[in-house]
Amino acid sequence: MKIVFCFVILALFIITQQDAFADSGKLKISSPAFKDGGIIPKKFTCDGQNISPPLKIENVPKNAKVLVLVVDDPDAPRGTFTHWLVWNIPTKTTKLLVGQKGFSQGTNDAGTLGYAGPCPPSGTHRYYFSIYALDSQLDLSTKSKRKDLQTNIQNHIIQKATLLARYSRS
Repeated sequence: MKIVFCFVILALFIITQQDAFADSGKLKISSPAFKDGGIIPKKFTCDGQNISPPLKIENVPKNAKVLVLVVDDPDAPRGTFTHWLVWNIPTKTTKLLVGQKGFSQGTNDAGTLGYAGPCPPSGTHRYYFSIYALDSQLDLSTKSKRKDLQTNIQNHIIQKATLLARYSRS
């Protein structure tokens, strides 16, 4: 009886560990400032300091050469609004700090370089922070917009992960 019990415990342990290891290979993006699907703090919006939130990046594929970050709002009245484009982020990067600069950034849909925080005209909008692991570096101008970036990463994406934030103006 004791032997059977030990085998059952061992089998359960192996099964739970396999699940943990199976998921560990997936690219992940999160933020210590808000939960996935949660409300982005005012500080990171047009109603606050309008600075980029801290982000955590995990499980970058070993064969990735660089990372790309795109932040957009699909609920904008005129279609998807791009808030931030960042490319050629080194694969050893595990976090982006509040107000992070120093990486190649493109022109957002507000017409400025870098981050433009959430600023919905009405209602609650969704903001997707998408991280892409690419198999090659990008050679883009800071005048590049989302369309330019999408064209250049199209055949180079190894993995993608997304973090969702929401925001509504008071």
